[in-house]
Amino acid sequence: MHAAPLLLVIITVVIALGFDFLNGVHDAANSIATIVTTRVLTPPQAVVWAAIFNFIAAFVFGTGVAHTISSGLIRPEAMTIYVVLAGLIGAILWNLLTWYLALPTSSSHAIISALAGAAIASFGSYRAILFTGWGTGWGSILIFLILSPLVGMILGYIIMHIVAWTSHTTPREKAARWFRRLQLISAGAYSLGHGTNDAQKTMGIIVATLVATGYGNYAQGHAVLFGRHHEIPIWIILSCHAAIAAGTMIGGWKIVKTMGSRITPHLRPMGGFSAEMAAAITIGLATVAKVPISTTHAIGGAISGVGATRGLHAVRWIWAKRIIYGWILTFPGAALVGALTYYLLHVTLEAWLGGAVAIH
Repeated sequence: MHAAPLLLVIITVVIALGFDFLNGVHDAANSIATIVTTRVLTPPQAVVWAAIFNFIAAFVFGTGVAHTISSGLIRPEAMTIYVVLAGLIGAILWNLLTWYLALPTSSSHAIISALAGAAIASFGSYRAILFTGWGTGWGSILIFLILSPLVGMILGYIIMHIVAWTSHTTPREKAARWFRRLQLISAGAYSLGHGTNDAQKTMGIIVATLVATGYGNYAQGHAVLFGRHHEIPIWIILSCHAAIAAGTMIGGWKIVKTMGSRITPHLRPMGGFSAEMAAAITIGLATVAKVPISTTHAIGGAISGVGATRGLHAVRWIWAKRIIYGWILTFPGAALVGALTYYLLHVTLEAWLGGAVAIH
């Protein structure tokens, strides 16, 4: 194994953290859409609240999702620094495009698809993709692609009915005050899940980059944070969570409008609480299963489920369809952008520096 130029490795790690930052910007809408729409918090207050819990997530969950990203999706021999760099740039470009179009697509699926596209372009074959069965890696991701919005929708529907039934004897104004307070907890829980699942994707990418380029000693460590053991060094864990928290502080207001009011109008604190708790539970289950899911899928399905309790007419299915189209397009779209970015890097940077460095 020959080590890649240190400067190129540093640049790749910085770009990975830049993707993490933009992930926070792009997906911040998911963390705050309901709590802003219900007017429990103002937009500036909401992004600060979400950012705090995105960072706190570093001390709560393990790093199983990061392991899946770093070694469970792309064949080691196909994972070069140029593939990682092309995947990151491709995912960033895709996120910026969908942000501009106000589509709440999945940053998670953008990065894994862009990496896959770049790896296939580099390897020259679909064999670059590592498929180890339906219970792990790509298999679990594809299963949760369907399950996460459905589970979120079902839980949103059930939780909304439960809270409506338990509070039906409470005066409306009193119930509204209680759920405005409870929504602070549910929004925090959702942001906690968002932070731990999404930040781990960038951790996995940084670990894969360091191992692939001969600097694997910097990816080794057994971090202990508040009594919880992690198989990734503390500097990677904290930097990734700090980046996604900082991105959340910026916010994505165009997507807030889509998620918060266009799927189901007139969302109230009771509905916001139900949607956020449903999404938080869905993300938590996936994180425990070490599956990198789309937090966008989870909250989108949950909001739809809450809206459906008022009847199917209460959900603006045209917006749900547009969001689904965006999700479907992310896999081939981000993969194509990742592949094109790799070819551009191959013609310029890789050829200039003299070949790729892969894991052997």
